[in-house]
Amino acid sequence: MEPSTRAGRPTLATIAASAGVSVATVSKVVNGREDVSAQTRATVQALLSRHDYAPPSARRPTPAAPTVEFLIDGEFSAYGLQVIEGVVTAGVQLGLSVVVGQLHPEGAPSGSTAPRAWARRLATAGRTGVIVVTGELTAAHVSALTRVDLPLVVIDPLNLPRTEVTSVGSTNFAGGLTSTQHLLGLGHRRIAFVGGPPASSCNQARLHGYRAAMETAGQPVPPEFVLNEAFNYDAGFRAGSALLSLPSRPTAVVGGSDSIALGVMEAARVRGLRIPEDVSVVGFDDTELAQMSTPRLTTIRQPLREMGAVAVRTLVRMAAGEALESHHVELATELVVRGTTAALT
Repeated sequence: MEPSTRAGRPTLATIAASAGVSVATVSKVVNGREDVSAQTRATVQALLSRHDYAPPSARRPTPAAPTVEFLIDGEFSAYGLQVIEGVVTAGVQLGLSVVVGQLHPEGAPSGSTAPRAWARRLATAGRTGVIVVTGELTAAHVSALTRVDLPLVVIDPLNLPRTEVTSVGSTNFAGGLTSTQHLLGLGHRRIAFVGGPPASSCNQARLHGYRAAMETAGQPVPPEFVLNEAFNYDAGFRAGSALLSLPSRPTAVVGGSDSIALGVMEAARVRGLRIPEDVSVVGFDDTELAQMSTPRLTTIRQPLREMGAVAVRTLVRMAAGEALESHHVELATELVVRGTTAALT
């Protein structure tokens, strides 16, 4: 008989019922007592391992200060650093410690790390909860965190499993719409879109905003004008190179991130095209890179620091058992016009 569980977690009683022994016997095995036969010990230990049982004291030790696990997907980018700043600042205000890591096999969800082992490691390390930025999570990872009572908040998720996951983002659709409307207002009609991972939730919202603006303006979108790969400079450069080599190239490009936009700008530069006289470019995020580029980048501002702070405050409420008004929070975006967009001449 398989152990039934309470809230997804096996108890001594359910392990005992499955093994056909008393609760006291299971307790002896858990506590390392010697007065249990080798065969019974092996049976109980196999069940404990199979069902990821850990005694309450091992599940959630009390650290010196509540600690949040903050995991960011891939390299530390300008985008991620601003979110980290918001997380750390809010953590200090709330008396939390923040452990920062990356999504890689040794410390976070990946194909080579079993979800249950990953979640159990975080729980036994005494984490209060987990915040993941732009990461890909499976239902197994979400379930594993639930089993060890660790709340999860995802910022700008690349995907959301078909389960209830609390997330923090921005008005991505509105951002894609506004950036495209800005270019249309400047007289551009051949406007391309260069986005991040095709299946990314935030990328899809930005792309839909772009398409909505183009459709409302009665402007067709050639298939070759939409390219999606990754939210980084190299992907932007590759996409920009392809777009600007077309016989009828775009006069403007909506980038799905500031890094993508800068890659597009470099692709224009190496072809002898001027920004914004020959090609107008809009980014997304308003990281420090946007103000360091030449010309300074017109972009959609995401409140990245506030997104990090909201994620921390939400996580603290979840850890305290408070009911949330909504499992998804969207903060407003806004257009910041600088020097990379100009009227079509």
